Amino acid sequence: MITRSRRQGRERRPKACANEDFWPELEIAYFLEASSSPGPGSYDLSLVEGSITTPEDAERIRHVRRVSRRLVTIGACATAGGIQALRDFADVREFASVVYARPEYIATLERSTPISANVPVDFELRGCPIDKRQLLEVITAFLADRRPVVPRHSVCVECKARGNVCVLVAHGTPCLGPVTQAACGALCPAYNRGCYGCFGPAETTNSEALNAKLRALGMSDPDLVRVYRTFNATEEPFRRASEEAEGDA
Repeated sequence: MITRSRRQGRERRPKACANEDFWPELEIAYFLEASSSPGPGSYDLSLVEGSITTPEDAERIRHVRRVSRRLVTIGACATAGGIQALRDFADVREFASVVYARPEYIATLERSTPISANVPVDFELRGCPIDKRQLLEVITAFLADRRPVVPRHSVCVECKARGNVCVLVAHGTPCLGPVTQAACGALCPAYNRGCYGCFGPAETTNSEALNAKLRALGMSDPDLVRVYRTFNATEEPFRRASEEAEGDA
């Protein structure tokens, strides 16, 4: 989605239908899922989803960067390469030969990379999916010309704030909460499930200690590799933790 601020050129910008009643400072200029008549660039703020997996993706994101004053990536695919970045740990040609009957027609890159590996990014909003409250904070922050305030601490802090019993300590449930960034309100632990790492690594992590704890609970090294290699597999702390477990397997 690409937006323009109504503070600039208010008199010459068209009204954005229901969008204006919802947020008078904002005009949605390009959002093909909601409108078939995109407005011309340039744009004040571009919100970009998806990883870079094809040559066309790489060219498109360079164009978006050129016409955008600010660019924010949203979601695990855009910020970490997504589940498709599992190709980074294997041979993409072998994957293509197994999945597609005619792999020679598949044009894809060797790696799935986040947007920030291709163009400068002004802010990354993590999650699979993202949290809507954080999205509103990001848009509000850029409208106010300030840095978004998004927590970088772990899910464990949210568990404490919510009064959850620690599923890892109390029940021996494998949980990535100690190394995962907060945002979901500790949703899974609140229902006695371990955290799946949807929002990627927290600002500070100690995956070595967590791996030792998970091994003590009976988790095998191949299982450790799998829990880290999901939505945010290529984020450095998660990559390092999975490669450490893979080396011991």
